[in-house]
Amino acid sequence: MAGLRVYRELLQNRPLSRLLLGEFVSGIGDWLYIIAIFVVIYRQSGDAALVGAFGGIRLLPYVILSVPAGIVADRFDRRMVLLVSDLFRGALMVLMAIVISVGGPTLLIAALAICAAGGSSFFYPALGAYLPSLAKDERQLGPANSAWASLQNVSYILGPAIGGLVLALGSVQIAFIINALTFAFVAFILWSLPPSRPSDRAAAKATAVAEREEASTAEAAATAATTASMPVSARSQLQIRPLAGFTLVQLIAGFLGGGFQVITVILAIDILKAGEEANGYLNAAIGIGGLVGAITAGSLVLRRGLGMPLLIGAVVMGVGTIALGAANDLSIALIAIGVSAAGTLIIDVIGTTIFQRLVPDELRGRGYGVLMAFTTLTGVVGAFALPVLVTTVGPFESLAATGIAAIVLTTIGLILIGSAADRAATPYEATIARILGLPLFTGVPSARLEAAMQKVVEVPVKSGDVVVRQGEPADRFYIIENGTFSVSQAPAPGTPPEVLRALGPDDVFGELGLLNRTPRTATVTADTDGVVLALGADDFLALVGATGPLRGRLQGLYVGGGSGPR
Repeated sequence: MAGLRVYRELLQNRPLSRLLLGEFVSGIGDWLYIIAIFVVIYRQSGDAALVGAFGGIRLLPYVILSVPAGIVADRFDRRMVLLVSDLFRGALMVLMAIVISVGGPTLLIAALAICAAGGSSFFYPALGAYLPSLAKDERQLGPANSAWASLQNVSYILGPAIGGLVLALGSVQIAFIINALTFAFVAFILWSLPPSRPSDRAAAKATAVAEREEASTAEAAATAATTASMPVSARSQLQIRPLAGFTLVQLIAGFLGGGFQVITVILAIDILKAGEEANGYLNAAIGIGGLVGAITAGSLVLRRGLGMPLLIGAVVMGVGTIALGAANDLSIALIAIGVSAAGTLIIDVIGTTIFQRLVPDELRGRGYGVLMAFTTLTGVVGAFALPVLVTTVGPFESLAATGIAAIVLTTIGLILIGSAADRAATPYEATIARILGLPLFTGVPSARLEAAMQKVVEVPVKSGDVVVRQGEPADRFYIIENGTFSVSQAPAPGTPPEVLRALGPDDVFGELGLLNRTPRTATVTADTDGVVLALGADDFLALVGATGPLRGRLQGLYVGGGSGPR
């Protein structure tokens, strides 16, 4: 229930939903373009070596430009960086279509494609840094990353399929024009989204800090004061260890991701003897497995602590990789590579969320730039090294060693990360945890209580407000979140009320009128400003049930102590 609530809120976040939709459409265009550009290079050159060289060279902009691109993302409006990058790449798509139509040289087409990759190197750090600013709070970051990864995997499945259809039914130039149109679509969406200028981000951060300080307890304030008194270098050093752990996890994930892009051909033709078409089947299994992994990560990422979900991803990836090495049949290999891809996407979603928690907003663009350069390099190493290992050492020995290394290195990384990336409890989560711990609710299944809390409404009250009035119908059950309240009762009509007791945080009232289906027998008045949590009659009765310990405890709350707020 809590997970569904988070994703409903994500869909209601219109700016974030529009951005995800735009990038999904753009992702389909990107994969369509990738299929088309390699076809063009191979058709015009007829040289497989040149195609391979182009595949490696087009990655160089990500290595060279990602860090400068991250600096740009931190110093300028990230939305505008995205907008300019999309318009730049869209214009290059049109230009490439024109060059191909007039029979232009292959080297010019390759040069334009590399320039487009340069535009992409500015796009991804800006997007990685901009997306968290659209999330309502930290709790929405993980689901947003999961939704992004899921949509990207769907585009990975649809894009090449559409590309093949376009190439079969029309000219290759159409693929470039379609991709240009997807860039225009994203640019239109970006124009409608809120800006993310450095001054705006600094102001938002100052406001958030002020709100947290205002809401903090004395103990938390003392802790914050101690941390704030540290020199800046000391606070920075606190993040070095967890970031080193995160880097270790990304090392093996990037290596395996890059290697899988190449070894599918070797597995299909040389190891499994299943023919060239099996390469397509294996890549489809990677896409489907990745989609399953991204969706699975959507539930795992809701946890405050992400260590266990990250380890789950590593184990799934490692076991799948080991099984792939042992596979001697195409059907088994399809399942194994899908499982490994699912684990890889779990690590990707969880790792991205950990990274967003570890790196402050003002450094996030540069952080993503460094991360992209690093993962590109590890991917290149994997693309070169893993095929060599598979063909020389053997598929089982090399893939089993890689799978075991994934589990071991992730475990070491988790030890280094520790609790540094754990998310602080939201006010709602803190309230749920506090209520679950109340003696009154002992023995109530946590799932039932959490389901009821989904329907709780926070009601702020002012000093002097009457929350429950004697003689009125009973319609709600109340839990006091903060503030003090007085319970009073008039012994007979027309007589002055008598104060029976005072109530404070975590006390409850309004239960007996609902249980006995009788009017209120007492009045509850706020003595101070405060907040109460209100639960409707039907939801309260569903929580209590016809029998059980909670009903008995509620009915016995005021036995021997006079009448209560019924």
